[in-house]
Amino acid sequence: MSNLENTTFDELEVGMTAQYQKRVSEEDITLFAILSGDTNPLHLDPEYAKTTQFGGCIAHGALCAILVSAAVATTIPGPGSVYAGQEMRFKKPVRAGDLLTAHLEIKEKKRRGNIVLIDNKITNQNGETVFVGVSTVVAPTEKLVTKPAHLPEVEFREALPA
Repeated sequence: MSNLENTTFDELEVGMTAQYQKRVSEEDITLFAILSGDTNPLHLDPEYAKTTQFGGCIAHGALCAILVSAAVATTIPGPGSVYAGQEMRFKKPVRAGDLLTAHLEIKEKKRRGNIVLIDNKITNQNGETVFVGVSTVVAPTEKLVTKPAHLPEVEFREALPA
């Protein structure tokens, strides 16, 4: 895997863009439920979810915000940036198997605090917008080139009865 390199505040320009992709898996949805404690049956119980307006399980909406956070951390501004805030709107449900593309565009730079506002939109494999928002990010001031962190494998086992 190639190195990650940031774009410093001084190098960032309004209008710069970047993209980041991830396919959402059932395991991602389960891991989010474990991490967050959000066990809403809309996300985890196919029988219940069939009875809802969505007709089946959907991913937690916050998975989109996490995708934007990953895009900010690995593309623009990249490593060393601080994801400080997120305005967001969910437009369509996300399901396991969806290929999501986060589109980032630098909207504004504020010298005080090295703040950048980043428009973000996430589309699915059909080009449908599922999420829109604006991220507030503290951009790094020093150049950083780093190797991506090695993440461990995760294995699921059935939970023991309570």
